[in-house]
Amino acid sequence: MNLSPSTRNTKRSIVAWQRLTRVYQQIARREREVLLAFHLTTAQFDVLSHVWRAPGMSQQALAERLLVTKGNICGLIDRLEISGLVERRPAPQDRRSHHLYLTETGALTFQQAAPALEQELEHLFRGLSEDELHSLSGVFNRLEQYISLQNTIPMETEQ
Repeated sequence: MNLSPSTRNTKRSIVAWQRLTRVYQQIARREREVLLAFHLTTAQFDVLSHVWRAPGMSQQALAERLLVTKGNICGLIDRLEISGLVERRPAPQDRRSHHLYLTETGALTFQQAAPALEQELEHLFRGLSEDELHSLSGVFNRLEQYISLQNTIPMETEQ
């Protein structure tokens, strides 16, 4: 079978995507296992991580950082609040808005979970050299920037 250059490029894109997906799924499974020991989901850990770095952020800002809707973030925050890990405090300038803070339990949970997850990720990436990790990060940054740019360009529709 003789493939044209554009067909070969498409095939390479598909193979790259399939490999990336498989690697992501394997790492995500290990991440879930580590976080389960702390009674956290990946999404909950993500929230704790952002609120840890920026205490007092609004739910809207958190939703934008996590690339989810305000509705999704509300349910997630509700569950974290019920678990005693996060608290909402009314924003002084706008009573409709809330600022997010980790509770003492939430901070302790994050301080224990983060190093455990970091250790697991370091273990998983141990097969790559520092140069390879740096290159991989650069490739993902370029891909992310390209995809973000494509998302700002209106898609052509067929007529």
